[in-house]
Amino acid sequence: MKRFLLLLLAAAFSVQAHALTAAEATAMAVGETDARIEAMNKAVATADDRTVVFLQALGDDAVKAAGDKVFIVRDGQGLDPVSGAAVAVPADAEDVVSNNRMRGEIDGALAAIKLSSPDANLRAQAVASLQKEPDESKLPMIEKAYAAEKDAAIKEQLALVRAAALLGSSDKAKRLAAATLLAGSRSPATKTLLLERLREEGEADVKAALQASLRQVESALAWGDRLAQVFSGISLGSILLLVALGLAITYGLMGVINMAHGELMMIGAYATYVVQGVFRSWFPGAFDWYLVAAVPVAFAASAGVGAILERGVIRFLYGRPLETLLATWGISLMLMQLVRTVFGAQNVAVENPRWMSGGVVLMDNLQLPWNRIVIVGFAFAVLAGMAFLIARTRLGLFVRGVTQNRPIASCMGVNTARVDTYAFALGSGIAGLAGCALSQIGNVGPDLGQAYIVDSFMVVVLGGVGQLAGTVYAALGLGVLNKFIEGWAGAVLAKIAVLVLIVVFIQKRPQGLFAVKGRSAEA
Repeated sequence: MKRFLLLLLAAAFSVQAHALTAAEATAMAVGETDARIEAMNKAVATADDRTVVFLQALGDDAVKAAGDKVFIVRDGQGLDPVSGAAVAVPADAEDVVSNNRMRGEIDGALAAIKLSSPDANLRAQAVASLQKEPDESKLPMIEKAYAAEKDAAIKEQLALVRAAALLGSSDKAKRLAAATLLAGSRSPATKTLLLERLREEGEADVKAALQASLRQVESALAWGDRLAQVFSGISLGSILLLVALGLAITYGLMGVINMAHGELMMIGAYATYVVQGVFRSWFPGAFDWYLVAAVPVAFAASAGVGAILERGVIRFLYGRPLETLLATWGISLMLMQLVRTVFGAQNVAVENPRWMSGGVVLMDNLQLPWNRIVIVGFAFAVLAGMAFLIARTRLGLFVRGVTQNRPIASCMGVNTARVDTYAFALGSGIAGLAGCALSQIGNVGPDLGQAYIVDSFMVVVLGGVGQLAGTVYAALGLGVLNKFIEGWAGAVLAKIAVLVLIVVFIQKRPQGLFAVKGRSAEA
């Protein structure tokens, strides 16, 4: 199939091609690497379909040589590289071995040939490949492709590839023009190329042009880096938001210090892993949709464990925060050991569905992964659902009433014990949704929840106990701040700096960003 596609690709060339000769094939396969590369570059300039097939065979290690003759060997059958006819391969024929440098040149040569493909995607891929290793020897092919190119975006990138290839020219005027043109590039590969050329350049005016272009390229790349940091911060903030939303109910509204919250997340992650296994074994054709089925399963699993935890332990400890903390900490250890017993101590892998693979490329140095984008959207969807539930439903009304004044709510006929169970199960279920989301960006293990429990408590306290709006601002703010500090101070110092800032802020404003308003609340 690959050979057929290559033949179709080669047949679409708009450049003048001449037939591959036996001497050219031998020169590309036998001899020193420099000589082989020189022969290959000459052949590429006027490549025909046989040249493409032969280059692909070289790249696949499917070429043998006997004396001054070479043969393509596919599936045990010998082929003449010039005519394509079946031939007998001599018994003494030896494999043609290509080192890493030669392989890179072959890839570049095939990319240069693809520039004449009628498929715009293939041409764009070829340009991206050539940008990594620009070569002046491929200029004839690049020039012809540039003249024939109709797509404005590809033509612009081809101009940069041409300039990068000319940067190593012996002609000073060409180098100067190339250095000036490369100022418009937004590729990290161009920055590397300019730095390498600066070390070798001897002409002062060309060196000045290179330095000016380098500054512009670095400035453009810096914006990409800043946008990447902002997105990374929003991504981290959305994860913290998902983790903290459950705590906003169990701790913020109910006042329960639940140290097992991280393990409820872990249960949601393992529920996702189990659903993945079920789909892989029983519904392989629908595997890409396993995550959709895993969302309600993760919620139900964590909510069920949370309900059992509330009815079995928490309801006896309301109003006794220290005892609640110690009890839930012990339960967290029990849940971790239970998971180790059932699933093993090693991490398990949860795969992304195909529709969450890859990403959106906004700039050469900025790609937004689909799994992160989906998690950000999922976090805000969960937030909207939770806000609607608390503010607009009968259950939400009961939860708010019991939270604000339990005796009066009881006098009004509200079953406060049942409301407590529902509220705690809801918070636990949201923790399970956080675990489901976290399974898409890392491995799932017994210690999954330990990495987020402290940060989630900080988000709830910083935002204001019981305040959903404060939880959102605190989560996104901490995520972005952490990523920006991490960019210049490192991950460890960033964590320390953020913790210090939170401590200072809480000292000045103990009620958090958003305080509960009322006659008994502090302003």
